[in-house]
Amino acid sequence: MMMTEERLRELYGEPTPRAAVKVIHSLDEHCRSLIANSTFLVLATSDGKDLDASPKGDPAGFVVVEDDTHLLLPDRPGNNRVDGMLNLLRHPKVALLFMIPTVTETLRVNGTATIHEDAELCERCALNGRSPKTVLRIEVEEVFLHCGKAPMRAGLWKPETWPTERPVPTLNEIIRDHGKIDVGATDQESVEAHYRNTLY
Repeated sequence: MMMTEERLRELYGEPTPRAAVKVIHSLDEHCRSLIANSTFLVLATSDGKDLDASPKGDPAGFVVVEDDTHLLLPDRPGNNRVDGMLNLLRHPKVALLFMIPTVTETLRVNGTATIHEDAELCERCALNGRSPKTVLRIEVEEVFLHCGKAPMRAGLWKPETWPTERPVPTLNEIIRDHGKIDVGATDQESVEAHYRNTLY
């Protein structure tokens, strides 16, 4: 049978009272603290049809809280596909999931983003003396905290549950096999050396 909203409610029931009231529409002191301490987030975008999710990371505080309803997110050097930004030109809605190492709870921010190359905004997000080429300015529309159950189930911040050795091939091995191209050295040390030379 086709799944329906009615059937989902039969299976799961209504949201708990705590879940029903947790959505706010501006950045209070708790949101600001979570964002200031976050070193990693996932940015979700769409062109109105297809979806993309992109990891973003930097030292804590890399996302600037401009005011109660606006964030600045710098774009660091990557592979130049700019999938997310191309999406935003067509469909400006975004969702961000902020993470802090050792903290099981995550913060979700939904809003509308615009792309800026204004020198002043980019300089506000400079790191190691280098300004990003562009900055996303995100107008906050919804904010809420996710409980820590998923990271706890995953053992995300428990080193004793982590693999002792890398369980998958290196990036270069995977790209070689996916793209059927010569990528040069495929060992992990070479991959990490490339990362270090191109972070900023």
